[in-house]
Amino acid sequence: MIQALQLILALSLLVVIHELGHFTFARIFKVRVEKFYMFFNPKFSLFRAKKFDGKWHVRFLAPNTTEDDEWSKHPDNTEWGIGWIPFGGYCAIAGMVDETHKADEINQTPAQPWEFRAKNVWQRFCIIIGGILVNFVAALLIFGAVLFTWGKDTLPLRNYDNGLYFSEIMLNEGFQQHDKILTINAQVPEDLSDVVQWIILEGRRDVVVARGLDTVALTMSEDLGTRYLAIQNEFDRIERDKARADKSYQKARYTLLTYFVPFVIDSVMPNNAAYYGGLQRGDSVVSVAGVVTLCSEQVTAELRQHPCDSVTIGFYRAGQPMEARLFIGDQGKMGVFSKTILDFTELEHTDYGFFESISAGIQYGWDLLVMYVKQFRLVFTKEGAQSVGGFGAIGNMFPSVWNWFAFWHMTAFLSLILAFMNFLPIPALDGGYILFLVFEMITRKQPSDKFLEVANNIGFWLLIALLIFANGNDLFKWLIG
Repeated sequence: MIQALQLILALSLLVVIHELGHFTFARIFKVRVEKFYMFFNPKFSLFRAKKFDGKWHVRFLAPNTTEDDEWSKHPDNTEWGIGWIPFGGYCAIAGMVDETHKADEINQTPAQPWEFRAKNVWQRFCIIIGGILVNFVAALLIFGAVLFTWGKDTLPLRNYDNGLYFSEIMLNEGFQQHDKILTINAQVPEDLSDVVQWIILEGRRDVVVARGLDTVALTMSEDLGTRYLAIQNEFDRIERDKARADKSYQKARYTLLTYFVPFVIDSVMPNNAAYYGGLQRGDSVVSVAGVVTLCSEQVTAELRQHPCDSVTIGFYRAGQPMEARLFIGDQGKMGVFSKTILDFTELEHTDYGFFESISAGIQYGWDLLVMYVKQFRLVFTKEGAQSVGGFGAIGNMFPSVWNWFAFWHMTAFLSLILAFMNFLPIPALDGGYILFLVFEMITRKQPSDKFLEVANNIGFWLLIALLIFANGNDLFKWLIG
């Protein structure tokens, strides 16, 4: 529920910001904005407000305006409202062919000075791009505010001497456990997120690692990104099957690579397998059922292979090798908390002053947008298409407990995505209008209103199909998971 509330709040805020961009430029060029709505309002609205005759008129749970309604007699004033479908919103601009105005409806009367269609191409361009521009600027400002308020915590690769743990797909690329990544395409990654972004999302191929006292050059496969998505999709499917067979089963996440952290027990839970087996705080687990497990990821993965089973745990205590026989429960756990990466190294915290946070927020937001655009290529692969998610997937990106840092960071990221997606040259999106306006600038010929209407209808149904596909993926995963 908290995730859903965060999603609705974030999207509502971003839609209002986006539409305010259109509204502001429309008013700058003296174009009427007939309606400004948060959420969609077919048939009726939760809230409607309009100022005329010198005062505000407000209605709740009211049907939409009809021709004989008093409100329609004041078309020069904007109607503000809240719809009842809690996603999206719109800004109805006079004289513009969109989801609120049909071509035949507009063409019944000559163009008026206060209509969108009466403005020159540059003014129309500014009105259309206003929403994208405001979303982009808002994202950068929010990132700056987040950095100013909370600063930035990083766990630099250079600070961790124990190297990295690699999954099988990375081992097949030539990595070895404990390797330290020095450069990727001659650039030094700061942390793990840089490694994943550069290798998987951007497809960079030349990696140099430190292995003991040597340095080794590796070349990644061209299809590493798509193979990773395929393996991740298959892993998720297996975990969903297990959860479907056992409703108490807790699904695991696929780990591509992480810090190589030894499994050292920090505390033992009472009345659990480890408690009865005599394990103690400070014990270092090195094997499970005869399989050598040198780090936390390996221990966790191996334990999950032995639910409801009696296994031998090998560990070191005060430098001495020991063993214990434990009965592992149905969740594949032995009832301990292990030490985390922060017990072996320290985070680097950076605080930002007011002006520093602005420039840092701009840089951070720009880098994030570039990363998103580069990884967009994976969406057009079979593996990437299976990973596409809708509102459910986006909602799961928010934490399950309310966290203002996470909320604002995610809101800024979604604002970037909204700006980018609206810039795509798809009819019915802002990018579609921009494409036609650029065509008009070059050829000095304006597409007909009927053509725009047909193009928008096609674009609209394409978007509906995409929404059905993305949310269908979410629904399928939920039903079988």
